[in-house]
Amino acid sequence: MYYAVIIAGGSGTRLWPLSRRSRSKQSLKLVGERSMFQHAVDRLTPLFQPEQIFVVTREDQSGLLASQVPELPMSNFINEPVGRGTAPAIGLAAIHIRQRDPQAIMAVLTADHYIRDTEKFRQVLEAAKSAAAEGHLVTLGIKPVCASTGFGYIKQGQSLGMMRDFPVFRVERFTEKPTLEVAQHMLASGDFSWNSGMFVWRVDRILAEFQNQMPDLYAQLMEVEAGFGSLDAKGLLVKVWKRVDEQTIDYGVMEHAREVVVIPVDIGWTDVGSWASLAELLPTDQDGNIFVGPYKEIDTHNTLVFGGTRLVATIGVQNIVIVDSEDAVLVCAKNREQEVRQMVELLKANGENHWL
Repeated sequence: MYYAVIIAGGSGTRLWPLSRRSRSKQSLKLVGERSMFQHAVDRLTPLFQPEQIFVVTREDQSGLLASQVPELPMSNFINEPVGRGTAPAIGLAAIHIRQRDPQAIMAVLTADHYIRDTEKFRQVLEAAKSAAAEGHLVTLGIKPVCASTGFGYIKQGQSLGMMRDFPVFRVERFTEKPTLEVAQHMLASGDFSWNSGMFVWRVDRILAEFQNQMPDLYAQLMEVEAGFGSLDAKGLLVKVWKRVDEQTIDYGVMEHAREVVVIPVDIGWTDVGSWASLAELLPTDQDGNIFVGPYKEIDTHNTLVFGGTRLVATIGVQNIVIVDSEDAVLVCAKNREQEVRQMVELLKANGENHWL
């Protein structure tokens, strides 16, 4: 059977002060009237039934996320004691799915992407399933629209033909976030895709790669799996997870795995990781402004205001970001919004955790 795994454990520090420890960005209504997590589940229907959708998140977030999509079984929420990166999270999901179906194929997806063309997204997931059934580790590549330095890149190698109307290529190599000059070269070549962080594979194949490339993590996963169904399964997970090293699936597995292929697609994909990326999804007025919530403006240009219930009034300003989260307000120059994470780190360093 085909299963979807939504990774929903990110902290979203660059979307502070709206995204907080008590309300992660996945739970926020950033685009329209549905949260990012609800969008992630919505676009899987009708390809996956609720019992086929798993969610990996933190224990302190699972209740809130479950309340937003009550049709998902609570038993399908996999709670990490603490985040250890995408490799352990995916491994934990894989052993849970293997317990249900040893022959399963799993799609690894995220809750902080926005996808406009949901129909094509479901179609490429079907194509990826077919490729995964043949033993490939499939990564979904995004056709780049600019020379971005904020994404990893995937070099397309030998063509393996078409799979359900989508081209499939062997992966020649993965490249981490490049310099602008290198990104421009990659874009011009036409042989690279952005790394979306979405994957499809057989459960047995990915666990075999863990065993080969991350033997310590594999042994820890086997220890957790051996405790499934026991009275202290949760306690065992907590105990084991303290010893798990943090690692991404790209570094830990994909860069050296065998039979890795990429399917490049254009599905209207946006990684909603910052106020700038969110602004790309929201409508602007004639002066380039984006207003969410009550506002009044005079002579305001190219400004993003993301408010709550309070009125936000602006006069004679331009190129700024204003975010009102009721108990904290962010005001920053648009060209410095990437430094929001530094503000979060400053608050941490000062022990002001009540703002986080």
